[in-house]
Amino acid sequence: MYDPTTLPDTPLKKVLIIEDEGEMCLLLNILLEGREMDLDHVKDLKQAREYLSNQKPSVVILDNKLPDGFGVDFISYIRDNYPDTRIIMISGFGAAAKDVALENGADVFMEKPFTRDQLYQSISRLLN
Repeated sequence: MYDPTTLPDTPLKKVLIIEDEGEMCLLLNILLEGREMDLDHVKDLKQAREYLSNQKPSVVILDNKLPDGFGVDFISYIRDNYPDTRIIMISGFGAAAKDVALENGADVFMEKPFTRDQLYQSISRLLN
């Protein structure tokens, strides 16, 4: 677990989760808790745009199916406006979504369900 007294000079890496399903967001938070990350959460693309205009996360975990659009379409917005931000696309739609996500600029595609190790290894690789 993160202890700020043992790592005073290590800033937390900011991670934005764009996910509208409460259970999946809770799961992502549980999986990443204590991993020296500052986790934030928004539920749709409008909130994501507002967040990104004020914050600069190192990594965005982006669901594909959101109430106001598709994550695969939002990837190019992130790439165009925040080129240093790494993107992990998560989806339950398999190979078709994977191809589009990677073509649009996602760094990693993870098909649901995925393991804690797969998630953490993907984020660690992108942050280092």
